Amino acid sequence: MDDLIAIPVWALGLIGMFAAIAITDRIILPLARAYLAMRRERAVEALNNKLALPIAPFKLARRRALISQLMLDPAVQSAILEQAQQSGEPVRKVERRAERYAREIIPAFSATLYFHVGTRMARSLSTALYRVRVGASDVQTLQDISPGSAVVFVINHRSNMDYVLVTYLAARSSALSYAVGEWARLPGLATLIRSMGAYFIRRGSGNVLYRRVLARYVHIATASGVTQAIFPEGGLSRDGRLQPARLGLLNYMVADFDPGGPRDIVFVPVGLNYDRVLEDRVLLGAASDVEAGLRPRFAFRLTAFAGFVGRMITARLLGRWYRNGYACVSFGAPLSLRRYVTERQLDFRTQAEAQRNLAIAALGDTLMEGVGRAIPALPVGLVATALLRAGAQPISTLELKLAVARLMADLRQMGGQVFVPRADEEYAVDVGLRLLVLRRLVIDTDGIVQIAPGQDAVLRYYANATAHLTTVAQPSVTQAA
Repeated sequence: MDDLIAIPVWALGLIGMFAAIAITDRIILPLARAYLAMRRERAVEALNNKLALPIAPFKLARRRALISQLMLDPAVQSAILEQAQQSGEPVRKVERRAERYAREIIPAFSATLYFHVGTRMARSLSTALYRVRVGASDVQTLQDISPGSAVVFVINHRSNMDYVLVTYLAARSSALSYAVGEWARLPGLATLIRSMGAYFIRRGSGNVLYRRVLARYVHIATASGVTQAIFPEGGLSRDGRLQPARLGLLNYMVADFDPGGPRDIVFVPVGLNYDRVLEDRVLLGAASDVEAGLRPRFAFRLTAFAGFVGRMITARLLGRWYRNGYACVSFGAPLSLRRYVTERQLDFRTQAEAQRNLAIAALGDTLMEGVGRAIPALPVGLVATALLRAGAQPISTLELKLAVARLMADLRQMGGQVFVPRADEEYAVDVGLRLLVLRRLVIDTDGIVQIAPGQDAVLRYYANATAHLTTVAQPSVTQAA
């Protein structure tokens, strides 16, 4: 019994290695996961106590679980069988394709990344480029929404900065989930965007199976109370005007809505506007391409971007940086879908497809009317409108201020929102005129103001932001290029 057993050093090393692996796998990792999960739950609980709209548990679920839930959805399974029968492919092959679509769409939300990285970056970028202000907003807008409702912010789309600006301003209310186009599916960027809770969509896709998977995800997320933000116009406005709503995402959200169900859907109209849209000339160029029967081009020019950054840095160093004027967000009155359909005796689930499409189109028009009323008129747009109405005729700054004052009164009478910085209308005109002069869009010669040659289109772009509320008269004389 006292005989010694000799074990080679290499065998002892293997035994130790396997023992360490077993201890790590069975003890250390489970304890670490439990600790991190507890920290995550406490962090989310603390966040939800601060947020007006708590983060829905669906949004916090593991991505693999969400993919499994979506793949087991009866509508998705039915779509897979239909596709297999129509194409003659094996069901398993079609199912794998549907799962690939699900993995492409579903986000991997991280509350830590969203609130500690994303919103801080959004705040830094927004305030570096603009003087950010909240315009008209009912203080009780979010507080009065019934608990448990799925809240959808419906926003006009003027710039790619919209995502950044709304993320920053909504950070105290909730974590928003966006639909993002294929432009963001770049290596590295896609992972970051998914972690921020965004889901990817293929705009204009005619793939029936893909659209069914997307539709079910949007429906399940909405039915689970996920707070979302949608841009119904479907793309950036090329001429500055508010565009009609595209009904794809809206249809997915409301088509199976149960008025008697436990969860209401509340739409909150949001109006965005900028004194300067960074992409304005690119968008106007795309609009010109369309008018000429060409495919619109949205080419990114590195030299132009580098020049913009260089000018910004130089202006900061010289103390001449005025940022890009104001960026303003206004919130309209919320619309309860339950109340909306009850008052009109609608039930999207039981209507024929043609009738349902008409009813959803009417809902889209109602929402866009609310968004249109929420879009704030800003100094640059007001000055641009007044100058366009004057046409080629130079006017004095005093005449300009009187014209803007009348325009403000007209907009308010029509139910529009007017943002007046410092509550000083004369200062608002000075700010708008200064920005236009700095951009060489307007010439100010000793108090006599006129549009710079060839810059009518740019001014009209900014005037068009509130053109749905008032008519901007065409210039009596077209400026020479």
